[in-house]
Amino acid sequence: MVPATRSRSVHPLSNLIDRLEQGGALLPDSPENVLEVVGILKSYGTVLDAYQRNLTYIAEHQFLVLFPFFKYFNGEVTVQKLLKHWWHDRINYEFAEYCMRGMLWHGAENLDRYLDSDEFCQRAAAAIAAKVRSNPLMRGLNRLSPDFLLEQVRMLVYYSVLGQFWNVMSRLFLVLSDRYDRGEIRAIPEVVQHVLDGLVAAANNPLTYAVELQGQRYEIIPESAGLTFLMDAAVPYVEAVFFRSFPFFGTVSYNAQAHQISPNQADFNYGALFADPLPVGGAGIPPTLLMQDMMHFVPDYLQEIYMRGLRGSDDLRVKICLSFQKSMFCVTTAVIRGLAPYPLSTTDPEQRQVNRIYLEQWMDRLLESRLVTLN
Repeated sequence: MVPATRSRSVHPLSNLIDRLEQGGALLPDSPENVLEVVGILKSYGTVLDAYQRNLTYIAEHQFLVLFPFFKYFNGEVTVQKLLKHWWHDRINYEFAEYCMRGMLWHGAENLDRYLDSDEFCQRAAAAIAAKVRSNPLMRGLNRLSPDFLLEQVRMLVYYSVLGQFWNVMSRLFLVLSDRYDRGEIRAIPEVVQHVLDGLVAAANNPLTYAVELQGQRYEIIPESAGLTFLMDAAVPYVEAVFFRSFPFFGTVSYNAQAHQISPNQADFNYGALFADPLPVGGAGIPPTLLMQDMMHFVPDYLQEIYMRGLRGSDDLRVKICLSFQKSMFCVTTAVIRGLAPYPLSTTDPEQRQVNRIYLEQWMDRLLESRLVTLN
Protein backbone atom coordinates (compact mmCIF):
# COMPACT_ATOMS: atom_id res chain seq x y z
CA MET A 1 0.00 0.00 0.00
CA VAL A 2 1.09 3.58 -0.63
CA PRO A 3 1.69 5.58 2.57
CA ALA A 4 -0.69 8.54 2.55
CA THR A 5 2.02 10.82 3.92
CA ARG A 6 4.70 10.10 1.32
CA SER A 7 6.24 13.34 0.08
CA ARG A 8 6.20 14.18 -3.59
CA SER A 9 10.00 14.05 -3.87
CA VAL A 10 10.25 10.44 -2.66
CA HIS A 11 8.29 8.62 -5.34
CA PRO A 12 10.53 7.21 -8.10
CA LEU A 13 8.08 8.46 -10.75
CA SER A 14 7.44 11.86 -9.17
CA ASN A 15 8.54 13.54 -12.40
CA LEU A 16 5.67 11.82 -14.22
CA ILE A 17 3.24 12.86 -11.50
CA ASP A 18 4.39 16.45 -11.96
CA ARG A 19 3.90 16.10 -15.72
CA LEU A 20 0.35 14.81 -15.27
CA GLU A 21 -0.49 17.68 -12.92
CA GLN A 22 0.82 20.14 -15.50
CA GLY A 23 -1.45 18.75 -18.22
CA GLY A 24 0.98 16.28 -19.76
CA ALA A 25 0.70 12.52 -20.28
CA LEU A 26 2.56 9.40 -19.23
CA LEU A 27 4.15 9.39 -22.69
CA PRO A 28 6.45 12.35 -23.48
CA ASP A 29 5.14 14.80 -26.06
CA SER A 30 7.08 14.83 -29.34
CA PRO A 31 6.16 14.89 -33.04
CA GLU A 32 7.56 11.35 -33.42
CA ASN A 33 5.43 10.00 -30.55
CA VAL A 34 2.32 11.69 -31.92
CA LEU A 35 2.88 10.18 -35.35
CA GLU A 36 3.49 6.71 -33.89
CA VAL A 37 0.51 6.81 -31.54
CA VAL A 38 -2.00 8.14 -34.08
CA GLY A 39 -0.73 5.83 -36.82
CA ILE A 40 -0.86 2.69 -34.72
CA LEU A 41 -4.28 3.61 -33.30
CA LYS A 42 -5.58 3.95 -36.85
CA SER A 43 -4.43 0.40 -37.53
CA TYR A 44 -5.69 -0.79 -34.14
CA GLY A 45 -9.08 0.85 -34.67
CA THR A 46 -9.53 -1.05 -37.94
CA VAL A 47 -8.60 -4.34 -36.28
CA LEU A 48 -10.80 -3.63 -33.25
CA ASP A 49 -13.77 -3.05 -35.52
CA ALA A 50 -13.28 -6.54 -36.99
CA TYR A 51 -12.84 -8.00 -33.50
CA GLN A 52 -15.98 -6.40 -32.08
CA ARG A 53 -18.10 -7.52 -35.02
CA ASN A 54 -17.01 -11.12 -34.50
CA LEU A 55 -17.49 -11.03 -30.72
CA THR A 56 -20.99 -9.64 -31.20
CA TYR A 57 -21.76 -12.26 -33.85
CA ILE A 58 -20.67 -15.07 -31.54
CA ALA A 59 -22.67 -13.68 -28.61
CA GLU A 60 -25.86 -13.21 -30.61
CA HIS A 61 -25.75 -15.92 -33.28
CA GLN A 62 -23.64 -18.71 -31.77
CA PHE A 63 -25.61 -18.82 -28.53
CA LEU A 64 -24.90 -22.15 -26.82
CA VAL A 65 -23.52 -23.70 -29.99
CA LEU A 66 -21.22 -26.17 -28.27
CA PHE A 67 -19.04 -26.85 -31.31
CA PRO A 68 -18.94 -23.52 -33.19
CA PHE A 69 -16.72 -24.59 -36.07
CA PHE A 70 -17.56 -21.52 -38.15
CA LYS A 71 -17.74 -18.87 -35.42
CA TYR A 72 -15.00 -16.77 -37.07
CA PHE A 73 -16.90 -16.51 -40.36
CA ASN A 74 -19.56 -14.07 -39.11
CA GLY A 75 -22.30 -16.10 -40.77
CA GLU A 76 -20.71 -16.01 -44.24
CA VAL A 77 -19.21 -19.44 -44.94
CA THR A 78 -17.77 -19.67 -48.44
CA VAL A 79 -15.08 -21.81 -50.04
CA GLN A 80 -12.90 -18.73 -50.56
CA LYS A 81 -13.14 -17.69 -46.90
CA LEU A 82 -12.52 -21.28 -45.81
CA LEU A 83 -9.34 -21.47 -47.91
CA LYS A 84 -8.14 -18.14 -46.53
CA HIS A 85 -8.87 -19.39 -43.02
CA TRP A 86 -6.82 -22.55 -43.56
CA TRP A 87 -4.02 -20.52 -45.17
CA HIS A 88 -4.21 -18.15 -42.22
CA ASP A 89 -4.87 -15.19 -44.51
CA ARG A 90 -7.38 -13.67 -42.10
CA ILE A 91 -7.98 -11.61 -38.97
CA ASN A 92 -6.83 -13.50 -35.86
CA TYR A 93 -10.07 -13.44 -33.91
CA GLU A 94 -8.45 -15.73 -31.34
CA PHE A 95 -6.80 -12.67 -29.78
CA ALA A 96 -10.21 -11.10 -29.18
CA GLU A 97 -11.25 -14.24 -27.31
CA TYR A 98 -7.98 -14.15 -25.37
CA CYS A 99 -8.86 -10.65 -24.11
CA MET A 100 -12.43 -11.75 -23.38
CA ARG A 101 -11.18 -14.66 -21.26
CA GLY A 102 -8.85 -12.29 -19.44
CA MET A 103 -11.82 -10.12 -18.50
CA LEU A 104 -13.91 -13.17 -17.59
CA TRP A 105 -11.22 -14.58 -15.32
CA HIS A 106 -10.25 -11.35 -13.60
CA GLY A 107 -13.86 -10.25 -13.45
CA ALA A 108 -15.81 -7.00 -13.42
CA GLU A 109 -17.31 -6.22 -10.03
CA ASN A 110 -20.77 -4.93 -10.93
CA LEU A 111 -21.15 -7.23 -13.92
CA ASP A 112 -20.18 -10.29 -11.88
CA ARG A 113 -22.60 -9.25 -9.16
CA TYR A 114 -25.39 -9.21 -11.74
CA LEU A 115 -24.26 -12.55 -13.21
CA ASP A 116 -24.58 -14.08 -9.74
CA SER A 117 -28.06 -12.64 -9.19
CA ASP A 118 -31.37 -14.50 -9.27
CA GLU A 119 -32.57 -12.20 -12.07
CA PHE A 120 -29.74 -13.25 -14.38
CA CYS A 121 -30.22 -16.94 -13.55
CA GLN A 122 -33.94 -16.71 -14.38
CA ARG A 123 -33.35 -14.85 -17.63
CA ALA A 124 -30.54 -17.21 -18.67
CA ALA A 125 -32.64 -20.25 -17.73
CA ALA A 126 -35.45 -19.07 -20.01
CA ALA A 127 -33.03 -18.65 -22.93
CA ILE A 128 -31.42 -22.02 -22.22
CA ALA A 129 -34.82 -23.72 -22.13
CA ALA A 130 -35.68 -22.22 -25.53
CA LYS A 131 -32.35 -23.34 -26.97
CA VAL A 132 -32.53 -26.95 -25.77
CA ARG A 133 -36.25 -27.43 -26.40
CA SER A 134 -35.73 -29.17 -29.74
CA ASN A 135 -32.35 -30.73 -28.92
CA PRO A 136 -32.61 -33.93 -26.83
CA LEU A 137 -28.82 -34.17 -26.43
CA MET A 138 -28.52 -30.68 -24.95
CA ARG A 139 -31.61 -31.25 -22.81
CA GLY A 140 -29.93 -34.30 -21.34
CA LEU A 141 -26.70 -32.39 -20.81
CA ASN A 142 -28.60 -29.62 -19.04
CA ARG A 143 -30.24 -32.13 -16.71
CA LEU A 144 -26.96 -33.86 -15.92
CA SER A 145 -25.06 -30.62 -15.35
CA PRO A 146 -27.47 -27.69 -14.91
CA ASP A 147 -24.66 -25.22 -14.19
CA PHE A 148 -22.70 -25.98 -17.37
CA LEU A 149 -24.90 -24.12 -19.84
CA LEU A 150 -25.44 -21.33 -17.31
CA GLU A 151 -21.69 -20.81 -17.15
CA GLN A 152 -21.56 -20.74 -20.95
CA VAL A 153 -24.13 -17.94 -20.93
CA ARG A 154 -21.99 -16.03 -18.44
CA MET A 155 -19.07 -16.32 -20.85
CA LEU A 156 -21.24 -15.17 -23.77
CA VAL A 157 -22.14 -12.10 -21.73
CA TYR A 158 -18.45 -11.20 -21.65
CA TYR A 159 -18.26 -11.72 -25.42
CA SER A 160 -21.06 -9.18 -25.80
CA VAL A 161 -19.67 -6.69 -23.25
CA LEU A 162 -16.21 -6.66 -24.81
CA GLY A 163 -17.79 -6.30 -28.25
CA GLN A 164 -19.77 -3.27 -27.07
CA PHE A 165 -16.65 -1.73 -25.52
CA TRP A 166 -14.52 -2.22 -28.62
CA ASN A 167 -17.31 -0.91 -30.85
CA VAL A 168 -16.95 2.48 -29.14
CA MET A 169 -13.16 2.39 -28.97
CA SER A 170 -12.65 1.42 -32.62
CA ARG A 171 -14.70 4.41 -33.81
CA LEU A 172 -12.90 6.64 -31.29
CA PHE A 173 -9.46 5.68 -32.65
CA LEU A 174 -10.49 6.03 -36.30
CA VAL A 175 -11.93 9.50 -35.66
CA LEU A 176 -8.65 10.40 -33.94
CA SER A 177 -6.81 9.49 -37.13
CA ASP A 178 -9.19 11.62 -39.21
CA ARG A 179 -8.63 14.58 -36.90
CA TYR A 180 -4.86 14.12 -37.18
CA ASP A 181 -5.13 14.12 -40.97
CA ARG A 182 -7.06 17.41 -40.77
CA GLY A 183 -4.37 18.98 -38.57
CA GLU A 184 -6.53 19.07 -35.43
CA ILE A 185 -4.29 16.74 -33.40
CA ARG A 186 -0.63 17.72 -33.05
CA ALA A 187 0.38 16.85 -29.48
CA ILE A 188 0.17 13.88 -27.11
CA PRO A 189 -2.02 15.78 -24.58
CA GLU A 190 -4.46 16.40 -27.45
CA VAL A 191 -4.53 12.65 -28.16
CA VAL A 192 -5.25 12.01 -24.47
CA GLN A 193 -8.00 14.64 -24.42
CA HIS A 194 -9.63 13.10 -27.50
CA VAL A 195 -9.69 9.67 -25.83
CA LEU A 196 -10.95 11.15 -22.55
CA ASP A 197 -13.74 13.05 -24.29
CA GLY A 198 -14.79 9.85 -26.04
CA LEU A 199 -14.81 7.87 -22.80
CA VAL A 200 -16.84 10.58 -21.04
CA ALA A 201 -19.33 10.81 -23.92
CA ALA A 202 -19.93 7.03 -23.79
CA ALA A 203 -19.59 6.68 -20.01
CA ASN A 204 -23.29 6.11 -19.27
CA ASN A 205 -24.13 4.10 -22.38
CA PRO A 206 -26.07 1.06 -21.12
CA LEU A 207 -24.63 -2.40 -21.59
CA THR A 208 -27.35 -4.76 -22.78
CA TYR A 209 -27.42 -8.25 -24.24
CA ALA A 210 -30.24 -10.20 -25.87
CA VAL A 211 -30.58 -13.18 -28.18
CA GLU A 212 -33.34 -14.25 -30.54
CA LEU A 213 -34.34 -17.90 -30.33
CA GLN A 214 -37.17 -19.48 -32.32
CA GLY A 215 -38.59 -16.07 -33.18
CA GLN A 216 -38.61 -14.80 -29.62
CA ARG A 217 -36.25 -12.25 -28.06
CA TYR A 218 -34.66 -13.12 -24.71
CA GLU A 219 -33.04 -10.30 -22.76
CA ILE A 220 -30.05 -11.62 -20.81
CA ILE A 221 -28.89 -8.18 -19.64
CA PRO A 222 -31.74 -5.66 -19.71
CA GLU A 223 -31.12 -1.93 -19.52
CA SER A 224 -32.72 -2.00 -16.07
CA ALA A 225 -29.66 -3.92 -14.77
CA GLY A 226 -27.91 -0.53 -14.66
CA LEU A 227 -24.63 -1.66 -16.24
CA THR A 228 -22.78 1.10 -18.09
CA PHE A 229 -19.91 1.45 -20.54
CA LEU A 230 -17.27 3.18 -18.41
CA MET A 231 -17.42 1.49 -15.02
CA ASP A 232 -18.57 -1.95 -16.15
CA ALA A 233 -16.62 -2.38 -19.41
CA ALA A 234 -13.84 0.20 -19.82
CA VAL A 235 -12.41 0.13 -16.29
CA PRO A 236 -12.53 -3.71 -15.96
CA TYR A 237 -10.92 -3.97 -19.41
CA VAL A 238 -8.02 -1.72 -18.40
CA GLU A 239 -7.57 -3.71 -15.22
CA ALA A 240 -7.71 -7.13 -16.89
CA VAL A 241 -5.91 -6.46 -20.18
CA PHE A 242 -3.64 -3.46 -19.56
CA PHE A 243 -2.45 -4.53 -16.12
CA ARG A 244 -3.10 -8.18 -15.22
CA SER A 245 -3.71 -10.50 -18.18
CA PHE A 246 -1.97 -13.91 -18.06
CA PRO A 247 1.68 -15.00 -18.12
CA PHE A 248 2.59 -16.24 -21.60
CA PHE A 249 3.54 -19.87 -22.12
CA GLY A 250 7.26 -20.30 -22.60
CA THR A 251 8.20 -16.98 -20.96
CA VAL A 252 7.32 -17.65 -17.31
CA SER A 253 7.50 -20.88 -15.33
CA TYR A 254 4.15 -22.49 -14.57
CA ASN A 255 5.73 -24.62 -11.82
CA ALA A 256 3.93 -23.66 -8.61
CA GLN A 257 6.93 -24.75 -6.55
CA ALA A 258 9.07 -22.15 -8.32
CA HIS A 259 6.76 -19.38 -7.02
CA GLN A 260 7.21 -17.44 -10.24
CA ILE A 261 3.49 -16.78 -10.55
CA SER A 262 1.62 -15.25 -7.64
CA PRO A 263 -1.49 -17.16 -6.51
CA ASN A 264 -3.12 -13.74 -6.05
CA GLN A 265 -4.71 -12.43 -9.26
CA ALA A 266 -4.32 -8.85 -8.03
CA ASP A 267 -0.53 -9.29 -8.21
CA PHE A 268 -0.56 -10.29 -11.88
CA ASN A 269 1.33 -7.82 -14.08
CA TYR A 270 1.46 -9.49 -17.47
CA GLY A 271 -0.79 -7.00 -19.26
CA ALA A 272 -0.16 -4.84 -22.31
CA LEU A 273 1.65 -2.17 -20.27
CA PHE A 274 4.17 -4.70 -18.94
CA ALA A 275 4.78 -7.05 -21.87
CA ASP A 276 8.31 -7.27 -23.26
CA PRO A 277 8.04 -6.47 -26.99
CA LEU A 278 11.02 -8.69 -27.92
CA PRO A 279 9.23 -12.08 -27.63
CA VAL A 280 6.52 -10.77 -29.94
CA GLY A 281 6.56 -13.01 -32.98
CA GLY A 282 7.26 -16.15 -31.00
CA ALA A 283 4.91 -19.12 -30.83
CA GLY A 284 2.45 -19.06 -27.95
CA ILE A 285 2.68 -15.30 -27.37
CA PRO A 286 -0.91 -14.01 -27.81
CA PRO A 287 -0.02 -10.36 -28.69
CA THR A 288 1.77 -11.74 -31.76
CA LEU A 289 -1.69 -12.30 -33.24
CA LEU A 290 -2.65 -8.67 -32.67
CA MET A 291 0.61 -7.35 -34.09
CA GLN A 292 0.16 -9.61 -37.14
CA ASP A 293 -3.31 -8.19 -37.70
CA MET A 294 -2.17 -4.58 -37.31
CA MET A 295 0.66 -5.12 -39.82
CA HIS A 296 -1.93 -5.16 -42.61
CA PHE A 297 -3.37 -1.73 -41.74
CA VAL A 298 -0.34 0.38 -40.74
CA PRO A 299 -0.67 3.74 -42.56
CA ASP A 300 1.99 4.63 -45.11
CA TYR A 301 3.55 7.42 -43.05
CA LEU A 302 4.16 5.04 -40.13
CA GLN A 303 5.33 2.22 -42.41
CA GLU A 304 7.92 4.67 -43.77
CA ILE A 305 9.28 5.30 -40.27
CA TYR A 306 9.50 1.58 -39.55
CA MET A 307 11.39 0.86 -42.78
CA ARG A 308 14.10 3.36 -41.85
CA GLY A 309 15.26 1.07 -39.04
CA LEU A 310 18.33 -1.12 -39.41
CA ARG A 311 16.28 -4.32 -39.70
CA GLY A 312 13.61 -2.95 -42.03
CA SER A 313 10.60 -5.27 -41.97
CA ASP A 314 12.43 -8.10 -40.15
CA ASP A 315 11.40 -6.80 -36.73
CA LEU A 316 8.18 -5.11 -37.81
CA ARG A 317 6.06 -6.83 -35.16
CA VAL A 318 8.39 -5.62 -32.41
CA LYS A 319 8.22 -2.04 -33.73
CA ILE A 320 4.43 -2.23 -33.89
CA CYS A 321 4.35 -3.57 -30.34
CA LEU A 322 6.47 -0.64 -29.09
CA SER A 323 4.17 1.87 -30.84
CA PHE A 324 1.14 0.04 -29.49
CA GLN A 325 2.43 0.26 -25.92
CA LYS A 326 3.01 3.99 -26.37
CA SER A 327 -0.58 4.38 -27.49
CA MET A 328 -1.89 2.35 -24.56
CA PHE A 329 -0.07 4.61 -22.11
CA CYS A 330 -1.97 7.50 -23.72
CA VAL A 331 -5.25 5.64 -23.17
CA THR A 332 -4.17 4.89 -19.58
CA THR A 333 -3.50 8.61 -19.06
CA ALA A 334 -7.05 9.35 -20.20
CA VAL A 335 -8.40 6.79 -17.72
CA ILE A 336 -6.27 8.26 -14.90
CA ARG A 337 -7.59 11.74 -15.67
CA GLY A 338 -11.17 10.54 -15.96
CA LEU A 339 -11.16 8.70 -12.61
CA ALA A 340 -9.22 11.34 -10.63
CA PRO A 341 -10.97 12.61 -7.47
CA TYR A 342 -10.50 16.21 -8.65
CA PRO A 343 -9.28 17.83 -11.89
CA LEU A 344 -5.52 17.33 -12.02
CA SER A 345 -5.13 21.04 -12.80
CA THR A 346 -6.77 22.10 -9.53
CA THR A 347 -4.97 24.74 -7.47
CA ASP A 348 -6.76 23.91 -4.21
CA PRO A 349 -4.08 22.55 -1.79
CA GLU A 350 -6.35 19.90 -0.23
CA GLN A 351 -7.57 18.68 -3.59
CA ARG A 352 -4.00 18.58 -4.90
CA GLN A 353 -2.97 16.44 -1.93
CA VAL A 354 -5.82 13.98 -2.54
CA ASN A 355 -4.89 13.85 -6.23
CA ARG A 356 -1.23 13.34 -5.33
CA ILE A 357 -2.03 10.24 -3.25
CA TYR A 358 -4.27 8.96 -6.07
CA LEU A 359 -1.52 9.48 -8.67
CA GLU A 360 1.13 7.83 -6.47
CA GLN A 361 -1.05 4.74 -6.24
CA TRP A 362 -1.20 4.59 -10.04
CA MET A 363 2.55 5.11 -10.30
CA ASP A 364 3.16 2.27 -7.82
CA ARG A 365 1.35 -0.07 -10.19
CA LEU A 366 3.31 1.23 -13.18
CA LEU A 367 6.77 1.00 -11.61
CA GLU A 368 7.53 -2.37 -13.23
CA SER A 369 5.81 -1.55 -16.51
CA ARG A 370 7.41 -0.43 -19.78
CA LEU A 371 6.73 3.19 -18.78
CA VAL A 372 10.28 3.94 -17.60
CA THR A 373 11.77 2.47 -20.79
CA LEU A 374 9.45 4.48 -23.05
CA ASN A 375 10.34 7.67 -21.17
